[in-house]
Amino acid sequence: MAELLPLSPIPLYSQLKELLRGRILDGTYPPHSRMPSESELGKAFDVSRITVRQALGDLQKEGLIFKIHGKGTFVAKPKAFQNVSTLQGLAESMTQMGYEVLNRLRSFKHVPASALVAERLQVEEGSLVTEIRRVRLINREPVSLELTWLPHAVGEKLEKADLATRDIFLILENDCGIPLGHADLAIDAVLADGDLTQALGVEEGSPIMRIERLTHAADGTPLDFEHLYYRGDAFQYRLRIDRQKGPQA
Repeated sequence: MAELLPLSPIPLYSQLKELLRGRILDGTYPPHSRMPSESELGKAFDVSRITVRQALGDLQKEGLIFKIHGKGTFVAKPKAFQNVSTLQGLAESMTQMGYEVLNRLRSFKHVPASALVAERLQVEEGSLVTEIRRVRLINREPVSLELTWLPHAVGEKLEKADLATRDIFLILENDCGIPLGHADLAIDAVLADGDLTQALGVEEGSPIMRIERLTHAADGTPLDFEHLYYRGDAFQYRLRIDRQKGPQA
């Protein structure tokens, strides 16, 4: 058993937190398993209950554990995450980290552009656009519902594409020869309605992260407008933000 170092400048609760985190991440404490109680951890590591409580409190804030009143503390299921410092599709990003990403195509059709879609894609309202609905699965578990709208001329080129295993971004670049430039994102939260409940296997009213993303071609032309609905219990978006250094006021 690993030991804590009482004479270390690192506080005991922080040492214990890191030790427990390591056991959670390496599977010693598997997802949804019950953690040892505060008294059991205190005896095992020869520390006070206050020290144990501090360590568990920090792990709970990080989302690694959760408490159920009257039943104890349990290990949370680790969330998959995507770094969005670069413009990548979900599979393009996740497969690099060893995840399997599959898509369940729900519909592919050409529809009249709504006012919002027309404004984002800079086409006439009511003109035909291509609408694609897919459920994205990570390691065979549904994680997001993806609604994509493309200009009709672009969408027609995707009719025979392999939308079950490939990212639309890669299809646009590699099959259609359209280099991508940048994307504008807006992130908010919604509650799962009937469609999201059925698509993602969550309870109605569950928290859902919604991302609105408008991707432009390299020449600046709006190309791909999306609403991405992610399960709040299964996925994270991670961003790095640098402070811009400039003249002091």
